Amino acid sequence: MRNTFADTFYEAGKRDPRIAIVVADISPAGSIEKFRKEFPNRFVNTGVAEQVMIGMCAGMALRGLRPFAYTIATFTLYRPFEFVRDDLCYQNLPVTIVGIGGGVTYSTLGGTHHAQEDVAIASSVPNMSVIAPCDPAETKLATEWCVQQTRGPVYLRLGKAGEPVLTKDAADPWQFGKLRYVTRGRDVCILSYGPTLKMAGEVGEWFKGRGRSVSLVSVHTLKPLDEAAVTRALAEHKHVVVIEEMAPYGGLGPRVKALAWDCGAKCRLDTFSLEDAFHHVYGGHGDVLAAHGLTRERIVARLEAA
Repeated sequence: MRNTFADTFYEAGKRDPRIAIVVADISPAGSIEKFRKEFPNRFVNTGVAEQVMIGMCAGMALRGLRPFAYTIATFTLYRPFEFVRDDLCYQNLPVTIVGIGGGVTYSTLGGTHHAQEDVAIASSVPNMSVIAPCDPAETKLATEWCVQQTRGPVYLRLGKAGEPVLTKDAADPWQFGKLRYVTRGRDVCILSYGPTLKMAGEVGEWFKGRGRSVSLVSVHTLKPLDEAAVTRALAEHKHVVVIEEMAPYGGLGPRVKALAWDCGAKCRLDTFSLEDAFHHVYGGHGDVLAAHGLTRERIVARLEAA
C-alpha cells in the first residue's frame, strides 16, 4: 500500500505542479524518492518536527498548493494533534495527512508506533474525513481522490507493505463516502476496512463452509460514514459482523451498534476490535494482533460459541 501510494502520488505530481509533500524524519523511498529528485522544490523533510510539518502544509494550502503530510501514523496525527485540529481542520484546508502503518502494523517498534486509536481521534475533529483503503487497488483510487478533492482535510490511513489485492473482482466500484461490496450475499454481512479486510474474508470463508451466503464489505470511508447503506445492511442480513484493527471505542463497531439501535435492527450483531490495552508484546504484526485476540481463530471461536 505504501508503494502504491508513492507511485500514484508521483504520477499525479507530474501532472499537477500544485502537488507537494512534507515528511517528518522518514527516508523517501521508491517513487517518493523519484518525486524528491525531480521536484525538489515540492519536497520538504522537516526532520523530527511534526508540528512544523502540519503547520507548513497549512501555509502551503493557503497559498494554493495541494500538500500531503507523510510519515508513520502516530507521528502524522498524535504528536502534532493541536496543529492538525487548529491549522487544518479549523480552517478546513484541503491537506491530506497520510498515516503509514495504521493500527499495530509497526509491531516491533512498540506502543509509541502503534496507532490503535487513530480512527477515533481523526473522526472526532470537525471537517476531517477519514479513509482507510483495504488493499493496493483501493489505495490508488483513494490517493487519486485525495489529489483532486477540495472538501477539506483528510486522514488517509494506510498499511505498510505486502498487502494482497482483495478487490480485483469487487461487486461495487470505489466511491468516496460509500460502502463498497466486494461480494454480495444474503445471510451474513461482514464489515471491515484496511488490511483487516483480508482477515474478514477468511472469516467469510468459514461462514461459507457452514452453508451461509456472505456479503464482504469494504468500509473504506469511515467519515463520513455511509449510514444509509449500513442501515440497509442491518435490515437485509440475518447476521452482521464488524472486524477492525482499532481500539474498541470510537471506531466502526460502536457506530454500527448505534445505527442498529436507532433503526431497531433485528439481526444478530457481533463486533471485533483491538482490546482497550497496551500489550507489551514483542513480535510481528500477527503476534500483536493475537495478543489483542484479533485473529481468525479467536473470532470464529467466539462466533461458534454464541
